[in-house]
Amino acid sequence: MSALICGSFAFDTIMVFRDHFKNHILPDKVHILNVAFHVPELRREFGGCAGNIAYNLKLIGGEPVPMGTVGDDFRPYAQWLAQNSINTSHVTVVESTYTAQAFITTDMDDNQITAFHPGAMDYAHHNRIGDVEGVSIGIISPDGRQGMLDHAVQFAESGIPFIFDPGQGLPLFGGEELVDFIDKATWVCVNDYEAQLLQERVGLSPHEIAERVDALIITRGGKGSHIYTSNERIDIPVARAEEVVDPTGCGDAYRAGVLYGLINELDWETTGRIAAQLGAIKIEQHGTQNHSFDRDGFNQRYKDSFGEFLF
Repeated sequence: MSALICGSFAFDTIMVFRDHFKNHILPDKVHILNVAFHVPELRREFGGCAGNIAYNLKLIGGEPVPMGTVGDDFRPYAQWLAQNSINTSHVTVVESTYTAQAFITTDMDDNQITAFHPGAMDYAHHNRIGDVEGVSIGIISPDGRQGMLDHAVQFAESGIPFIFDPGQGLPLFGGEELVDFIDKATWVCVNDYEAQLLQERVGLSPHEIAERVDALIITRGGKGSHIYTSNERIDIPVARAEEVVDPTGCGDAYRAGVLYGLINELDWETTGRIAAQLGAIKIEQHGTQNHSFDRDGFNQRYKDSFGEFLF
């Protein structure tokens, strides 16, 4: 069964400043700020939530169908997706635009200065759920605001169950809009910070949100995750990671694991553990799509973390 993954594609340009921002920014002069940071380390990564989720779902054995809008510069990313046998038939090129891009500079205190250009992402509403055939499940991850709104309506009208994953797009919506997303969705997935913000916006506790959907999933970084259903909270432990290198994209890897579990009708405890293991494998590598594994390797990692084989 195929999973339709609505969300962004992006190029992430990541730079490392081998010093501290605080040594070069004068607090009493921020109103006339004019600084330049020498960044000898630079790498360009493929990213964006739709791309990341699709990459991880394909690794674990799923059939992702990512849907997003990209710019004229997308060719190298398209080649990477093709190399990994990921369906790009619903990735739409918007002429005379750039693919969404993030320019991230990190200093030695792990502070970050980021500039984000949405580019073609703001045209996400040009894609329609009804144009895709053969999908049994979907996810709405961060994307253009109108695209997220329209796709929720279209998923509901098509009768396709979907995960609502607002992520960094959550501040784009008011309380009534978020309640409407929840009521249309089958599952909701957020991290612990987003969960707090969501609760404040909609005026509902995790248990109350869970009563409106089949499950509310809250990831908690190094503390594992919670899966709330209508009558219980399932605590998912952290999977074992050999080394913590880069947490960027771990949430997307986790969501791919949730999709895999739902597609294969696994119980929530197993689904959560698969998701956690995907996140642990990703955290061992820089970037969001530089990790890889085969079925036997994942099976062994799962046993190392949870004491039993998955397959």
